[in-house]
Amino acid sequence: MEQTLSIIKPDAVQKNVVGKILDRFETANLRIAASKKIQLSKEDAEAFYAVHSKRPFYGELVEFMISGPVVVSILEGTNAMSLNRELMGATNPKEAKTGTIRADFADSIDANAVHGSDSLQNAKEEIAFFFAKKDIC
Repeated sequence: MEQTLSIIKPDAVQKNVVGKILDRFETANLRIAASKKIQLSKEDAEAFYAVHSKRPFYGELVEFMISGPVVVSILEGTNAMSLNRELMGATNPKEAKTGTIRADFADSIDANAVHGSDSLQNAKEEIAFFFAKKDIC
């Protein structure tokens, strides 16, 4: 059983579409093994997105991710990581296929509603960043 991390970003939380997004995961046969709503600190956001620290958008990304609460979840199922990425759609919602989360709920390439792990190794690291083993059912 594969696990991956999903973050419903501040823009989608503010729009009150968390339930609609979580429903898409469950409808696609992904089980929510853990989930919580949190407010990231600047330090947490900087650490989580450290891989992008040299990129020009890093500061704006950190500020966006601390602008409001997020919902972090562990999604579990067959091919969970790739299925989640398919459900999310392209990073730029203008390029995302109709019916994907980003096509339906994102406003821009920056406020793009969701984050999902891009590899199984990153999924393990990202899950460990947010969840202790005892938090995962």
